[in-house]
Amino acid sequence: MTLEKSAVEKPVRMPSWLLSLLPLLLLGLLAWVFSVANPLALFTANLPPVEQIAVERVLLTPEGFELRLLNSGPMPVNIAQVTVDDAYWQFKQEPAGPLPRLGRASLTIPFHWVVNDLYHIRLVTSTGLTFDAEVPVATQTPVPGGREFLAYGLLGIYIGIIPIGIGLLWFPAMKRMERRWLNAVLALTIGLLVFLLIDTLLEVIEIGGQVPGVFQGIPLALFAALLSWLAIIALSSLRKKGSAQTRSPRGFQLALLIAAGIGLHNLGEGLSVGAAFSLGEAALGTFLVVGFILHNVTEGIGIAAPLIPGSSETDRDETKSPGLGPFLLLLLVSGGPAILGAWIGGFAYSPVLSTLFLGVGLGAIWQVIVEVVGLLRRSAAAEKTGWINALNLGGFAAGLAIMYLTAFLVKF
Repeated sequence: MTLEKSAVEKPVRMPSWLLSLLPLLLLGLLAWVFSVANPLALFTANLPPVEQIAVERVLLTPEGFELRLLNSGPMPVNIAQVTVDDAYWQFKQEPAGPLPRLGRASLTIPFHWVVNDLYHIRLVTSTGLTFDAEVPVATQTPVPGGREFLAYGLLGIYIGIIPIGIGLLWFPAMKRMERRWLNAVLALTIGLLVFLLIDTLLEVIEIGGQVPGVFQGIPLALFAALLSWLAIIALSSLRKKGSAQTRSPRGFQLALLIAAGIGLHNLGEGLSVGAAFSLGEAALGTFLVVGFILHNVTEGIGIAAPLIPGSSETDRDETKSPGLGPFLLLLLVSGGPAILGAWIGGFAYSPVLSTLFLGVGLGAIWQVIVEVVGLLRRSAAAEKTGWINALNLGGFAAGLAIMYLTAFLVKF
């Protein structure tokens, strides 16, 4: 009787895979009920339709305007009319018909535009809602080709490769500095990196606000910053382990990390400059390029600072300077992304893509600041002095001041 009773009372256990799958099945059933029965229809019956159209880009061709549209709202949208400077105009939409949720379309407007003129374009939906786009300075959108790729590539070289290369040329003079002056240069590097951090954050807020709400531009950038920061921490741990095994100079590893962080910032910089030139907004292009050259020279000094023998306790006995190859690598990593950014900005600018790149650069620059502060603290500890002193504070302030004043030329 006892054996029979225990056999009867033994509970039946469901398999673990079924227990894990059951919540998903219930979630799918709930989603199916909402999609078929629409229990929320009672709350939306008397509300006006919600329509959202994002004009991602306005292209100017010899035949007229071409608008790249995205339906970023919850409902299909039908473009009924188009006006240019308050005058109704013919248009052609591809693909034709209502634009579904998250659907994209190209809208062509035959129009004889005049160079350097300002135009206002308005889209009118079938429900009467309007969405506006503006052409601030009419100029033909560049078409990818050999000549155009060369021109925008040179633009990236002007604002990225050349100024950073000039900054790296201060390396021989920096080698002759005393330790306290080297620490001041490291503090200057921190100052310019802090400026780049704040400048990138402001660009994230500005450009992220232009991203269609469905993509959540600012959160997207912040998540990208968080992931890039964590990824660099993971890579830094591998770098330190690899340095211990291969005896590669730690100063060069840190310089490469600084160059990568600056390169990601210059990628976003190239995006904005390339887009400005393609839209005709850089009428004073020469002053813009000169401003960026002066603005980015200091970045080369910051990259070269960790390469000075004796700039950290692990490299104190090193007297051999890096050869030409490492300097070219640092120059390519830090300045090369400006070329890529200029190409993307000139031929395929996207606020979403730009926001994502800026977010990655934001996280990278933050981690670079942490690394350089650590280097400065170790260097000061080796000299048995505090890392926050008058000379270092002056270097930090000089880095901020130089970047601010040269940025003024860019914004002028």
